[in-house]
Amino acid sequence: MRHSFDTANVYGWQKGEGITEQIIGRWFAKGGGRREKTVLATKLYGSMGDWPNERFLSALNIRRAADESLRRLRTDHIDLYQMHHVDRNTPWDEIWEAFSVLRQQGKALYFGSSNFAGWHLAQAQEAARDRHFLGLVSEQSIYNLMTRWVELEVLPAARHYGIGVLPWSPLHGGLLGGVLRKQREGGASRSASGRSADALEKYRDRIEAYEKLSADLGADPADLGVAWLLHQEGVTAPIIGPRTREQLDGSLRAVELKLEQETLDKLDELFPAPGPNGAKPAPEAYAW
Repeated sequence: MRHSFDTANVYGWQKGEGITEQIIGRWFAKGGGRREKTVLATKLYGSMGDWPNERFLSALNIRRAADESLRRLRTDHIDLYQMHHVDRNTPWDEIWEAFSVLRQQGKALYFGSSNFAGWHLAQAQEAARDRHFLGLVSEQSIYNLMTRWVELEVLPAARHYGIGVLPWSPLHGGLLGGVLRKQREGGASRSASGRSADALEKYRDRIEAYEKLSADLGADPADLGVAWLLHQEGVTAPIIGPRTREQLDGSLRAVELKLEQETLDKLDELFPAPGPNGAKPAPEAYAW
C-alpha cells in the first residue's frame, strides 16, 4: 500500500525550522521501505528567513528551498514540488527554468501549485508550453460544499489543462464533520471557537439539514463531505488531516460511498454552487 503525504517547508510555523518535514524525515529514516512506498509532496513560497531570497519563487530560493527540504525530509527526491502561492513578481520563465533544473537533477519529479486563480493556471501552462516543459500536474485549492468558488474558474481551467485538483479543507474546518452531533454528545470540536464558531451560527440550519441527510444515508457527515468532492469532475484527491486512527479509517470509507443523483441534488440545494441561482459551471455562471 502506498502512502501520500502533503506538507510544506513552513508547516510547524517556526521560521526556518520545517518542523513537519523533519517529522516525516525521521519517519523515513526508520527504513522498512517507508520512502519507497510514499508519494511525497511538499511546498515552497512562505518565509523561511529574514532575507529577500528566503521566500517566494526566485530561482535562488527555489534551489535553496528544495535542497533544504530534501535535507529535512532525508530523501533524494520530492515526488510533487508545489508553489504554495502565486508569485506576482517573478517571471514564469525564471520559475520554470529553475524547476527544470531540479527535474534534470532528479530532485523533483513533478510540479504543482496551490491557491492559484484560474488565470494563473493558464499563465503557468502557456509559459511551460513555450519552454516545451510539462508544467503543472496539480492545483491545491480550498474546496468543499461550503466554499465552492473554484467551480467558477479554477476547476474549468484545471480540467482544460489536465491539472488534477487536490482540495484542502474538505470539511471546512470541521463544520461538515458532524459538529452539531458532537456538540450534542458533549464532545470537543475545533469548530466550536473563532471564525468556525461564527460560520456555524450563520449556517446552523443548513448544517443541521446536512447532518440529517447524512444520518438518513447511514453515513458519517465527514464521509459524506469527502465523498461529495470525489464525485466532482476534475478532483483527484481531497487532502485530509486526521488526528486519530479512527478519523483516518473514516476518511477511507468515503472512497466507497457512492452518491445517487438525488443526493447530489439535495446537497446542491443546501449548499448552492456560486453564480446567479446556483448556476454552474463557469463561464455560464456569469456570462451569456
